[in-house]
Amino acid sequence: MPKWLPMCLTRIRELAGRGRVDFTYKALRELAVMGTGLDREDACDVLSRLEEDDWHSRVRSTGTGEWLYIFKPVVAEMVVYVKLAIRRNCLLVSFHEDEGISDDEAS
Repeated sequence: MPKWLPMCLTRIRELAGRGRVDFTYKALRELAVMGTGLDREDACDVLSRLEEDDWHSRVRSTGTGEWLYIFKPVVAEMVVYVKLAIRRNCLLVSFHEDEGISDDEAS
């Protein structure tokens, strides 16, 4: 695991635990069509419970140049692709069932 991951997870958990998560329109749309009944509060709960084992990778946003952190936790018995940026709040960019393909880097 990368050295920076524990500090990154601590910050994500802290922000999510306080409900300080912003959602892109794309992430809200993905959450709505998952068919699991998850809402914004549930997504924050997922973020607040992320573990090192859920980490997948990080990539640079082609739009902003910032790091985007990718996690693949198990939610409602399915692997979910979660991509977020850490700013003043967390910015949830993607939240959908992991289909083995990554989505675009636009944020």
